[in-house]
Amino acid sequence: MATIIKVAPAKKPSIKTADKKGKPLIKYSDKSAGQPELVVIFERLKQLMLRFEKGTIKAHADTGGQIHLISHKAIEFEGKKRPEVWFVSALVQKGYVGFYFMPISGYKSAGEKLHPELMKCLKGKACFHIKKKDEILFKQIKEALRMGYDIYKERGWV
Repeated sequence: MATIIKVAPAKKPSIKTADKKGKPLIKYSDKSAGQPELVVIFERLKQLMLRFEKGTIKAHADTGGQIHLISHKAIEFEGKKRPEVWFVSALVQKGYVGFYFMPISGYKSAGEKLHPELMKCLKGKACFHIKKKDEILFKQIKEALRMGYDIYKERGWV
């Protein structure tokens, strides 16, 4: 008699963009009055980020002032297996746009290669607070995205 083995389907990443009632999970989704410059900054960051939506990197939650680029490739990092790896995110907050650059959190050498003007915006391990529309800063973010993508590619994560 043959034994039947059930194989569970691969889990899809659980990226929630809204609660059970359909309300966006972004804290400051009303970006109209008082924050028009943040909308411009967010849209510019989004434009830069979407250039790297290729291979296993896909965009998620592109609504309500947030966007995430995630590489859907199973990896092992620091002895832990993960079903995916986050690349970058942008999220409109109150008074700034949070630019979350994950390659910097795992690679200290990546932070050493970033421009000093961009590093002044770093407020945590991987979060940059972008408060003004500055083309020089956007150019530096574009270079950081390229460097981060190259790091992920070198590691075989994309």
